[in-house]
Amino acid sequence: MSRAGRLRAQFGADWRSFVRRRTAVFFTFLFPVILVVIFGALVRTAPTGGGLFTEAPGWYVPGYLAVVVLFTPLTRIGSEVARHREGNRFEKLATTPLTRAEWLLAQTLVNVVVIGLAAALILALVWALTGAGFAASPYLVPFVAAGVALFCGVGALLGRLSDSQDGAVAAANAVGLPLLFLSETFVPLDLLPGWFAPLVNLSPLTYFARGVRAATVGGAPGQGAWTGGSPATNIAVLSALALVAFVAGAAAIPRTE
Repeated sequence: MSRAGRLRAQFGADWRSFVRRRTAVFFTFLFPVILVVIFGALVRTAPTGGGLFTEAPGWYVPGYLAVVVLFTPLTRIGSEVARHREGNRFEKLATTPLTRAEWLLAQTLVNVVVIGLAAALILALVWALTGAGFAASPYLVPFVAAGVALFCGVGALLGRLSDSQDGAVAAANAVGLPLLFLSETFVPLDLLPGWFAPLVNLSPLTYFARGVRAATVGGAPGQGAWTGGSPATNIAVLSALALVAFVAGAAAIPRTE
């Protein structure tokens, strides 16, 4: 079987595995809906004198998208790798022509499709519920795809380092929560201490947020602390980080236990 055939077969198996888990499907789409409703209400009712949730509604579009781009790959891939390790499934994988990189790529493609659908739902809800004005930029597609690939790679690393599925999920939350709120997603940089700026620049999610914001609402002053870059610059940085994370994640997947 060719590489393309192996990828198609594994993609189909991973897709069926996901849709059969009704709870996973439900919460993949429900969680961001709840977040949009709650945060959208906060944005619309926040005072104008400063503080959190006082930027224009469109400023928060990257934050809403980051919820699924960040958490879904981290938790799904992390727990999947841990589950395969517990069931010694990687030993069986080692007896097939499918490589570890191909296995992770198939998992990543499934996540790109799932998260792409969730992102479309989020954008529709943000437009309907928060009154946010934003452009449906074609840059959204590569940003979502690169972000998903990056965090699939990180999720594979977490699954390899964790000793159980529960441990992988806990590790994903421990990594994801700080990144979500400290990467220019929901909290503007000018509300953070000055010494925090270098740490923000180290977060890969920062380049997702900056690039999506530049592509959808522009980077004009007055829309939070605008610190950087065009969509093309940010997608280049994010893609490079995604490649590094994917290669590291594929290498971390064990052949045997």
